[in-house]
Amino acid sequence: MTTIAAPAPDSFRRKLNKVKTYLSKPQNTILLILGILLTVTTIFPMVTIVRDTVKLHPGSVDSAPAAIDSQFDVLDGSYTTYNWKNLFTDSITTRVGRERVTRSVASIYLWTPLLNSVLISIFACIGAILYGGIFAYLVTRTNLKFKKYLSSIFIFPYIMPQWTLAVLWQNLFNSNLITGGNDGLFVALFHVYMPKWWCEGLFPVSVVLALHYAPFAYILIGGIFRNMDANLEEAATILNTPRWKTFLRVTLPLVRPAILSTVLLVFSSAMGSYPIPHYLKLNTLSTQYVGMSSNRAGQASILAVIMMLFGFLILIVNQKTTSGRKNFTTVTGKSGQTSVVNLRSWKYILGIVFVITTLATGILPIILFAIETFLPNPGDYSFLTHGIAGHMTTKWWVTSENITENGMYGQKGIFYNSEIWNAFGGTMIVAILCALCAGIIGTLIGYCVSKNRRSKWAAYVNNMAFLPYLMPSLAVGVAFFIFGSNVGIYNTILLLVLAGTVKYIPFASRSALNSMMQLSGEIEEAAIIQNIPWWKRMTRIIIPIQKTSIISGFLLPFMTCLRELTLFMLLCGQGKIITTMLGYFDEMGLYAFSSGINLILIIVILLFNTLVNKLTGASIDSGIGSDR
Repeated sequence: MTTIAAPAPDSFRRKLNKVKTYLSKPQNTILLILGILLTVTTIFPMVTIVRDTVKLHPGSVDSAPAAIDSQFDVLDGSYTTYNWKNLFTDSITTRVGRERVTRSVASIYLWTPLLNSVLISIFACIGAILYGGIFAYLVTRTNLKFKKYLSSIFIFPYIMPQWTLAVLWQNLFNSNLITGGNDGLFVALFHVYMPKWWCEGLFPVSVVLALHYAPFAYILIGGIFRNMDANLEEAATILNTPRWKTFLRVTLPLVRPAILSTVLLVFSSAMGSYPIPHYLKLNTLSTQYVGMSSNRAGQASILAVIMMLFGFLILIVNQKTTSGRKNFTTVTGKSGQTSVVNLRSWKYILGIVFVITTLATGILPIILFAIETFLPNPGDYSFLTHGIAGHMTTKWWVTSENITENGMYGQKGIFYNSEIWNAFGGTMIVAILCALCAGIIGTLIGYCVSKNRRSKWAAYVNNMAFLPYLMPSLAVGVAFFIFGSNVGIYNTILLLVLAGTVKYIPFASRSALNSMMQLSGEIEEAAIIQNIPWWKRMTRIIIPIQKTSIISGFLLPFMTCLRELTLFMLLCGQGKIITTMLGYFDEMGLYAFSSGINLILIIVILLFNTLVNKLTGASIDSGIGSDR
């Protein structure tokens, strides 16, 4: 009789002891929990989008039910490939003048918006790198004048809401002759009508996106220029190498990683931008999704999947490039000096040029938004030629009763409008909760990953935390819109906070990780020897030492959430948060109210940014060139 030996109890005990030993370290336990949490909150909503592409939605089928396989019911949500077949193989016949034109559904709803999205992303990358990169070089490596002022104001377009420059572009160049509506400031002052391609479409969207994301290039590239080892350039100078060749062969390769990071961040952000193409009337994947989501929900979800694929592609490129970066070192060691190029008289000319451009992109929007709220007919600048007297009003601010005449449409003035202030209160609640959740989780991720630098699980958690940032904002919003609708939390603060936390965790996690990597392990080991609990080590040692970076990890989500529209616009009704009210007031023709909301948001964001700078000494442009 043959007997089967039972597994040795020692083997099981060894495995159990390994698990206990692994979980005995707080960073391992926290990392395990966060990895599972991030997987559920990041991957599951994305899976719901894919699932939505193979479901039929009531009202989303515009052809005869017979075109669908008989086993599927149009209204029961059964799984089918109809949405994919309809988008990629069907055609639509429309009447253009007296002729009937047949075009494929894909060319209308997919290929044209996709091409526009890719083009604006590429042009935004080129413009942001050229404008922000040149500015970074001038601030850090030359004797340019007005550096402190320029460095502070250059970041304004990114701090302000994304659509600010788009609305500014409208107020400057729109005209009744070309675009319809009122004449803008440029027409009122100079009587020059810009062509339509300048006012609407691909060109203005690309320019505005480039200006909005140029601070990315300035911060990333400027940081490299600021801390660059001067020995490399000095060695080239000793060998009589021309300055242009030194720049191309020595300086440019050193900033290549920063340029690549800028390309990845700007491309992913521009791909999912909704407000700028919406205001400047360009059909992109984002605007097309919003237009299709009501009557072609399944096909719209396919567009969201395509946007997600771009996010995954960018993550892969980021991993490939960062894992194989070259290191540049010198035998003589690190130089404490940086070579400064003498611009001679150009230092004043270029300084004045950048003063004018930064005034136009940073200060002029605030002034125009304020003026718009005092015009009887917002957008009409005819008072500039006829005098100010009699052409200004305070009704948009101080009207305390519901008035149906004078263009108020039953709305009270901004100061007395409870809907606006309730929405502003909702925005503050969401921003505070998102900042707390994203800041705490991001700080824990940064701490745990720094303690497990060579762990594959730590690398997975780090990538999972960073993935939502590389995903287009609208794709993340669509994922949580479908997820929230399925679980019954649509139009709730919970859904907004959940989406905002997942989207903004990278701000806190990267900030915490960079600071934790610089913290010596001996500091915490000394506390462990003294049997100090983990929570006390965090609150008494680690957090106080790295408080500036950790505070930044809380403040960046807070300030970004205040001005967020693309991520939240599908997740709640128009009165839940203040940014979602902009579209409603624009549709009603109450442009003074939307200008007032923009003005309130800009002032609040700038106040918080200044307050944080004064209290903590931290600012977005610190360490680049603002002190020189």
